[in-house]
Amino acid sequence: MKIALTAGSILCVVFASSLPAQQQPGMSNEWDVHKTLEAMAHHLEQIAPLVDQANPRDWAANGAPETYTAQWNSCRSGLKAVVYDLRKLSRNPEKLTDSLEALFRVRALESLLSSFSDGLRKYHNPPMADMLNSAIAQNGANRDRLQQYVLELATEKEQAFRVADEEAQRCRGSIARQPSRDRVTPVKPGRN
Repeated sequence: MKIALTAGSILCVVFASSLPAQQQPGMSNEWDVHKTLEAMAHHLEQIAPLVDQANPRDWAANGAPETYTAQWNSCRSGLKAVVYDLRKLSRNPEKLTDSLEALFRVRALESLLSSFSDGLRKYHNPPMADMLNSAIAQNGANRDRLQQYVLELATEKEQAFRVADEEAQRCRGSIARQPSRDRVTPVKPGRN
């Protein structure tokens, strides 16, 4: 009976582990995440020509500080880097570190572009600054979906870790309760 129960338990575990992994309730599916990441990357590629047109080297005549040139270069390289990160994440969206990195870089790039837009408005072309701000805002819904996905992914990973930790603790406790051959105390010969 004990052997049959153990064999039955093993079969149950093997069967359960062979079932396809089901999506967690509330978790974004991989296809939606892929579409969101691709849409973000495509949108940022559309912003790049607008940033390229706003060459701050010409702004010095209007009293602009040289720091806008460095900021412009950072915007241009940041756009390329974030597009690369989003496409990389799109290929493997389950990787939490890449998801976090992409989200942080998107947020930082938006902040940098917004600051650059202030200089664009003041020293070059206010309508162009409005277009840049509008383009940044249009990607807001996708950014919010990415942020929600990252939160869901972190929660899922945290729950999986908690389950694995609880199972490891249960196994350690089970092993600790088993008698060890090394711990058997020898029987002292009795007095006759």
